[in-house]
Amino acid sequence: MTRLSVEMLAAAPVEPITSAGHAQLGIAAVAGIAVIVLLITKFKLHAFLALTIGSLALGAFAGAPLDKAITSFTTGLGSTVAGVGVLIALGAILGKLLADSGGADQIVDTILAKAQGRAMPWAMVLIASVIGLPLFFEVGIVLLIPVVLMVAKRGNYSLMRIGIPALAGLSVMHGLVPPHPGPLVAIDAVKANLGVTLALGVLVAVPTVIIAGPLFSKVAARWVDVPVPDRMIPARASEELQRRPGFGPTLATVLLPVVLMLAKALVDIVVDDPAKMVQRVFDVIGSPLIALLAAVIVGIFTLGRPAGFSKGRISQLVEKGLAPIAGILLIVGAGGGFKQTLIDCGVGQMVLDISKDWSIPALLLAWLIAVAIRLATGSATVATVSAAGLVAPLAADMSTTHAALLVLAIGAGSLFLSHVNDAGFWLVKEYFGLSVGQNLKTWSIMECIISVVAGGLVLLLSLVI
Repeated sequence: MTRLSVEMLAAAPVEPITSAGHAQLGIAAVAGIAVIVLLITKFKLHAFLALTIGSLALGAFAGAPLDKAITSFTTGLGSTVAGVGVLIALGAILGKLLADSGGADQIVDTILAKAQGRAMPWAMVLIASVIGLPLFFEVGIVLLIPVVLMVAKRGNYSLMRIGIPALAGLSVMHGLVPPHPGPLVAIDAVKANLGVTLALGVLVAVPTVIIAGPLFSKVAARWVDVPVPDRMIPARASEELQRRPGFGPTLATVLLPVVLMLAKALVDIVVDDPAKMVQRVFDVIGSPLIALLAAVIVGIFTLGRPAGFSKGRISQLVEKGLAPIAGILLIVGAGGGFKQTLIDCGVGQMVLDISKDWSIPALLLAWLIAVAIRLATGSATVATVSAAGLVAPLAADMSTTHAALLVLAIGAGSLFLSHVNDAGFWLVKEYFGLSVGQNLKTWSIMECIISVVAGGLVLLLSLVI
């Protein structure tokens, strides 16, 4: 048996909760995932309930006692929410501050004022990538689509030429870069270093978003040429505000957690001595919790106050920012419960044992598993948490950088081919006024490009670092 790391031993029992063989465990894993897929796609059940039922079904098919399967699920749910729940909440608050204060609009307007003509698609990628750092994908779409439609309408640009780069920037951030929920869950599952994963995620994200955004948009604009749907141009969030925060303070606030986490990763590499004060300081300020908490506190003064928000309104804004993430937290938590059930039943170790005799690289295996679950469920988050649970034992003997690349391989696979079972597919279709076929030729292919390019870059990096 491959030696497990101390962290893996702490996260999972030494002995599995069932004595099932590899064949039964394989059938149980497939059956558990099939139950989740069927409940989500056929019966339209919420992903939280589907993951909960699927976890219990997995335990039953694996021959585990029901009480132990329930304990595994609740333990995994609790540890996952404890690990990433606060980070998701802080990210939601920061995103709400950014949107309601007009800070997001300030970034958009400032960058668009500097871009004209051929530079516009590149400006849209930059805007989406910056805005997409603290915002969930759906929130980013709702925030940026009005900008995309207005720019295309007023500048007489092709809708696809402007829209695809913006969607690519949001999607890449969502799948590859923490503190988004998917990458955070995968980092927690495989015990990867968040700072290293963030740094490598940005490294992979830049060329990926260039290829899937501005470059692919040229092709997409030729394939699909549709007018801007005027009915879908809503009022912008900050139009009711008398003043907005400045561009510099807004950008600094958005990038603050990223800078702090990257600084910690850099200090860890350069100093590499936990006893030294400088490393201990950066271990604190560069931790995700402190980095995001600092950004929220700073944002109250750099975003909320300049917009004229009173203390009461800021308090209400925080409350409203937390409300929409209840469903996300439950899905992520249930995904963690499913992951822990997989591990406790011995499915993760089974994958490790079987894959020893395969010539397929671990990173490619992780990508393929995430692709399969994404195609079946339509959810990038479900694909990420399920794939992370299956391949987590593969990270036990990996280096810090390769564990981070494993997270990115899972994230890349989770974005593959958004189609009719994905809520994002319909969101983009309706906002852009596309037919199903047109959306498949633009949005869906863009997602495939992101997944394949990012996956390829991850495999390439694994050969050189």
